[in-house]
Amino acid sequence: MRQVNVSEITGIVQQLCIENNIYLDEEVINKIEEFSKKEDSQIGKQILGQILINAKLATDENRPMCQDTGIAVIFVELGQDVHISNGKLYDAINDGVKLGYTQGYLRKSVVEDPVFDRKNTKDNTPAIIHTEIVPGDKIKITVASKGAGSENMSEIKMLKPADGIVGVKDFVIDRIKRSGGMPCPPIIVGVGVGGNFEQCAYLSKKALLRPLNTGNPDPKWNAVEKELLTKINRLGIGPMGLGGRTTALAVQILTMPCHIASLPVAVNLQCHAHRHKTAII
Repeated sequence: MRQVNVSEITGIVQQLCIENNIYLDEEVINKIEEFSKKEDSQIGKQILGQILINAKLATDENRPMCQDTGIAVIFVELGQDVHISNGKLYDAINDGVKLGYTQGYLRKSVVEDPVFDRKNTKDNTPAIIHTEIVPGDKIKITVASKGAGSENMSEIKMLKPADGIVGVKDFVIDRIKRSGGMPCPPIIVGVGVGGNFEQCAYLSKKALLRPLNTGNPDPKWNAVEKELLTKINRLGIGPMGLGGRTTALAVQILTMPCHIASLPVAVNLQCHAHRHKTAII
C-alpha cells in the first residue's frame, strides 16, 4: 500500500488551479489556428486572432486568460492501492483550490446559498469533485475551471428510446442554436449519452477532457461527432456569435449503457478558454 500525504495533494491542486487559468493548451491554440485558415468571415478571423493574442498575453504576463476563472471541477482517479495519510482527500483538494485561487489572484465566483443568501465564500470553494477508483498506486488529478457563460448553456434531456440517434443529434443542434453567442464561441461540445439523469450529465462534462485531436474510439460515434461538428459550423453563429464558419472546434461524446425505457442525453458546452490541467502523483 502506497502512502500519499494530503499536503502533496493540496500542493498539486493549488498549482493546477493557477496554471489552468493562465496557460491555454497547445492543442486548443492549434485548433483555433486551423479553423482560422478556413474562416470566411473577416470579423470571425479577427476574433480568432484576438483570442490567440489574448492567450499569448496571458502566458507572457502570467495573468488569467479570462476574467471568469470559473468554479473548480476536479476529476480524481484514485488508485485502489493508495492510502491517503494525515487528512481527508476532499479537504486536501479544497485546501488546494483555496490556495490556488487566493495566492494566484484568481476571481472567486462561488456563493454559499444558491438562492436566498448568495454570499461569496471568498476562496472559490467548495470545488465540484468527481472520484473514480481505479487499479494501481497512483492518483491522477485533473482540474477544470468552468466559467458560467458556457456552463449556463448546458442542458439535459430525457429522450424516448424511439427518438434514437436522430433525436440525439437534433437535441444537440437545437441546444447550440439556442445558445448562440452566449457561451463565447468557438466552443467545445461535450455530449453524454446513456446512464441515467445524473450520469449522462457527468459523461458530457468528462467528454470535454478528451484530447481535441483524437476521434471517438467507436466508429459509429466518431461518425456522429464529425456530422454534428459540420452541422454546428453551418449554423453561422461564428466566433463570439458575430457570424462565421467557426462555431465549434470539436464535438466529443461519451456513452454508457442505460435502462431499456430511457435515453438520457446531456450537452455540456465549454468556451474557447478550454481550461484543464492534469498531474499524476
